[in-house]
Amino acid sequence: MSEKSLGVGLVQHACVDNTDTNLEAAIDGIRRAAQQGAQLVLLQELHGSRYFCQTEEQANFSLAEPIPGATTGRLQQLASELAIVIVGSVFEQRSNAVYHNTAVVIDSDGSIAGRYRKMHIPDDPGYFEKYYFTPGDLGFEPVTTSLGRLGVLVCWDQWFPEAARLMALAGAELLLYPTAIGRDPRDDKDEQLRQLDAWRTIQRGHAIANCLPVLVCNRVGHEQDPSGQTDGIQFWGNSFIAGPQGDILAEAGEQNAVLVARLDLSRTAGLRQAWPFFRDRRIDAYQGLLKRLCD
Repeated sequence: MSEKSLGVGLVQHACVDNTDTNLEAAIDGIRRAAQQGAQLVLLQELHGSRYFCQTEEQANFSLAEPIPGATTGRLQQLASELAIVIVGSVFEQRSNAVYHNTAVVIDSDGSIAGRYRKMHIPDDPGYFEKYYFTPGDLGFEPVTTSLGRLGVLVCWDQWFPEAARLMALAGAELLLYPTAIGRDPRDDKDEQLRQLDAWRTIQRGHAIANCLPVLVCNRVGHEQDPSGQTDGIQFWGNSFIAGPQGDILAEAGEQNAVLVARLDLSRTAGLRQAWPFFRDRRIDAYQGLLKRLCD
């Protein structure tokens, strides 16, 4: 089987209060990744601002923008200039009453190939996303681009094997997760390491179970809780690129980083023949998955 090679990149960076500064950091990273051979570049979740969901503040809705809009416009120009595919993240203002956490896929000609609206919306201390985001209504549908079909999911989606499986069943050729996750500085070191390891393991599991490469791009840096009620979030970075057997091809630490790796997309077919997870699925016996609890 001939190799279907694809250069992919991630841009991991800390965010500040100035949205223009954040976008320029992302653009600089995209250019660096393209110079290193990336044909597809993934940005982190909500890369245009600090992670505002630590608190429920009406003023934060001013960060939202339409699609197409200012952020997508800049990314479209860049994608066309560099002839690459870019996956960005926008706080989407769909109307003055409905907002989404949306990943936008820009094709290599600068057109908007499609979008994915985050389906699983968390509501936990420090992650009050239900206040801001309406759950996605586009389903688990890959976005078709000039480079192939991208299974784009967002952050909290990464803990749900059902989401990855549905993307794979719909024909995704790789899975991409823009992410904003970190540790509570009050947790002890052992708990912090357990959480990081669980995060890495679940996503490598999606690669293995679906025989698909996985790209994960997370932010870094400490962001204060504006309310002062907590110690804020230390975003742990650790972005990585994994092959279809969960093999780590590139990984970052907890600093700003640009990762680039080369994927062989032709591995998927051979792996699905050797490890026939899809053949042996008991679709006649999975009705319980449609229940909140099984009796």
